[in-house]
Amino acid sequence: MSEVTLQTSELWAALRHRTQARIGLGRAGSALPTRHRLELQAAHAAARDAVHSPFEPGAVAAGLAGMPTVRVRSAAPDRTTYLQRPDLGRRLDRTDRAHLPVGEWDVVFVIADGLSSRAVHAHAAAVVHETAARLDSWNIAPVVLAEQARVALGDDVAHAMGATTVVVLIGERPGMSAADSLGAYLTYRPVPGVTTDADRNCLSNIRPPLGLSYEGAAEKLAGLMERARLSGVTGVGLKDESGHGEVTEA
Repeated sequence: MSEVTLQTSELWAALRHRTQARIGLGRAGSALPTRHRLELQAAHAAARDAVHSPFEPGAVAAGLAGMPTVRVRSAAPDRTTYLQRPDLGRRLDRTDRAHLPVGEWDVVFVIADGLSSRAVHAHAAAVVHETAARLDSWNIAPVVLAEQARVALGDDVAHAMGATTVVVLIGERPGMSAADSLGAYLTYRPVPGVTTDADRNCLSNIRPPLGLSYEGAAEKLAGLMERARLSGVTGVGLKDESGHGEVTEA
């Protein structure tokens, strides 16, 4: 191996340690080296598994020990329909809506399976606990565990329960670098069918140690929630002022 080739190889190796992106993989003829090809296939399989793995609300409820929970489903009757009809995942099942508790809640946390129940099982309960611990003056509704759910289902939940603010914790679409990434979507005074993504704030890639930590996510969420309550707005009208990392609109 020439000195130039060795230096190039060491440079790529150093860069790969700083990112999860697949860079500088080299080639074997016209294809990827066998090791990297197998890693890619394994990542693809993990992403597919994350999408199709069943949601286990009982396990999430166990992680929320001490916090009341209620379970709901979307209008999508099964996983296949959920994947084919995103619109149904945004609406509550009519029967389940009727059983939601109603009160003068300041916020309701909705834990939704989304496109990665694996992410929800791993991270959602911890984020709720960390965030709730920072909301001393807030009247927190029972945590809603939602199956076959999209982000906008939270609008329907908040409206039905009488909650002013909704935080949806949902499994993000798996990528080839991460199959267990959790997203958090904050919306103030949502209106089903009217509220859009421009009205939400989003924290993405919550998955320590490779992504945003639970404590970091909770600090950002609690700060945004306090400012949303004061300003009466979320989304493009509400910016993160913590100075730590980035918060974007959904």
